[in-house]
Amino acid sequence: MLDRRLTSWKSVDTAVPPRGWLRAIREALGMPLAEVARRTDMSLQRIAQIEASEANGSVQLDTLRRAAEALDCTLVYAIVPRDSLEATVDRQARLIALADAQSVRQTMLLEDQLGAEEEQARLIDELADELKRSPAALWRS
Repeated sequence: MLDRRLTSWKSVDTAVPPRGWLRAIREALGMPLAEVARRTDMSLQRIAQIEASEANGSVQLDTLRRAAEALDCTLVYAIVPRDSLEATVDRQARLIALADAQSVRQTMLLEDQLGAEEEQARLIDELADELKRSPAALWRS
């Protein structure tokens, strides 16, 4: 399951060094820009531009990967959900079920058929479970 694979990433410190990872690692290695330029077959100016674009968040992944390899590093790219995917789906299903239940509640009020609070909660749970079986319905506009 994808949630299990993502669990270890949740504890990763995502703070990027102020001047970017490329520069931080290059400087930690004591490697001059000229050596990175030689290893990538790029100009000194281009390497400086890549470091600057990485620091401001506009670097392209393939460029970042190439520069990382020149530093004998591996680029790791991940999108890590703030919560588990299951919890996100559950939350979204409940939001839509609640909105749908409000619509049903209005109709029931008009027909004077409003039941107990437990019945309303059961209806929301049932609607949420049904929505989870049809994932496309979870993200309707």
